[in-house]
Amino acid sequence: MTAGLDAELEVRGRLRAALSAEPGDVVAVVGPNGAGKTTLVHALAGLERARGHARIDGTDLLPLPPQERAVGVVFQDRRLFPHLTALENVAFGPRVRGTDQATARAAAREALDRLGVGDLADRRPKKLSGGQAQRVAIARALVTEPRLLLLDEPFTGLDVRVAAELRIELSRRLSDYSGVTILVTHDALDALTLANRVVVLDAGEVVQTGTPDDVAARPQTEHVARLVGLNVVRDGDVLRAFPPSAVTVALERPADSSRNHWAGAVRGAAPHGDAVRLQVGTDGGPDLIADVTPSATRDLGLATGRRVWLAVKETAITTYTAG
Repeated sequence: MTAGLDAELEVRGRLRAALSAEPGDVVAVVGPNGAGKTTLVHALAGLERARGHARIDGTDLLPLPPQERAVGVVFQDRRLFPHLTALENVAFGPRVRGTDQATARAAAREALDRLGVGDLADRRPKKLSGGQAQRVAIARALVTEPRLLLLDEPFTGLDVRVAAELRIELSRRLSDYSGVTILVTHDALDALTLANRVVVLDAGEVVQTGTPDDVAARPQTEHVARLVGLNVVRDGDVLRAFPPSAVTVALERPADSSRNHWAGAVRGAAPHGDAVRLQVGTDGGPDLIADVTPSATRDLGLATGRRVWLAVKETAITTYTAG
């Protein structure tokens, strides 16, 4: 029997993906909207019909109904039963698997304690904050000791402070989890801090896999480049990546003969640390991002629609092959 996850899944018209993971792996799945991330979660959970196979510790999940799969799921909207207390929500999984009430409630209380919400056991979901409810949802997913844990955007809708606290708590909980975790996320911070592997989906296909550092250093898609704060320009099979801090912005065409310059219009500007991050739509090319000082923003009049030239020195560019 092979431990871990080995899956090749096809959901007609929406997903065709292969992925594998070792016990204890946390695999971050990233990609743009419509890439197939949630479809992947639903297929593994048994909520979406899929062809192929999805073996966890040697057992193929696809022929099994959802309740018989060794899978725990945390959805974006948590989906707690509104008429049950937090304790009853968490005890529900063991109970439907045949565990007696006393044992199920004891396991549920321990799971809530481990997520730091044991004192909220008697509250119903409407009396919980977003962060508290998400901790209950994670406890419910883990209480049955699944071999596969699916986390679909677990920090969506939480404010920054609550999300940061829950990210730390989840990291601690996953550090002693021996199953495989699939973490769907739109946040590079999740991928870089929680995961040891990253899978990039685009248009229902896997387009890149690797460690978080490898994917961050050599992104294969513009979406991933944006997640990790890089610009990527494709020239056939060659990709050229550079940080926004390396981009200079001017109102006139650069006087030097460097080929690394683009004309375009400012699409937007937003604070980014001590800088202002500009998004510029280049003429016939990709959108690029540039970090400029607030004073330069004022002096150059870098408002939406402003025509600008961008330039990057060759020494600031990392060149690598796609695929």
